[in-house]
Amino acid sequence: MGLHRRAVVLAAAALPAGAARAGGQVEEPLADAVRGALSAAVADNGPPQLEFPSTQSRLAFLRWLGAMSQKLIRRKPDFQVRREFLETVWYESHRAGLDTALVLGLIEVESGFRKYAISSVGARGYMQVMPFWVRSIGDGEPSRLFHLQTNLRFGCVILRHYLDRERGDLFLALGRYNGSRGQAPYPNAVLGARRRWEYKDTGA
Repeated sequence: MGLHRRAVVLAAAALPAGAARAGGQVEEPLADAVRGALSAAVADNGPPQLEFPSTQSRLAFLRWLGAMSQKLIRRKPDFQVRREFLETVWYESHRAGLDTALVLGLIEVESGFRKYAISSVGARGYMQVMPFWVRSIGDGEPSRLFHLQTNLRFGCVILRHYLDRERGDLFLALGRYNGSRGQAPYPNAVLGARRRWEYKDTGA
């Protein structure tokens, strides 16, 4: 790691509690095919359409929503805000083929569930997306990263991209998401936070 990147990582780790502490993805050249695929993946920002193959799966989702809502109530007291946030996290994580608890854990570490968080390196929103991603695969307007679904869409697509690049190695993918590939503190923090958001459906 170069001196500049090392300084960024150390500065992010030293931020006070409650500050946006991560989001230092490194801009890298993208092959045209990869850029096209990522652009297509973030393009459709219509409202989440939650679809369930059965009544049982819908009821399971509602049980998950109730359990997560209780866990999140301190950070998001307003019920409608909390519900919209959780529905969007569920939708975008499933759309990208990601574990929803992992995405919630990453959001906890990245922004502390603060919609308008900005890190010391300029990353924005819940999943602390760097503005260069909007220029590279989006519409070029970084202010849109403060929009709930846009931020989660970009964050989930980027994490999926890193997972694919690392051939499914979550430790390395999380490090790449943070700009600290190969170092343990950030992946360990996210994986620890994920455990707090895991949910086992009892079917009750």
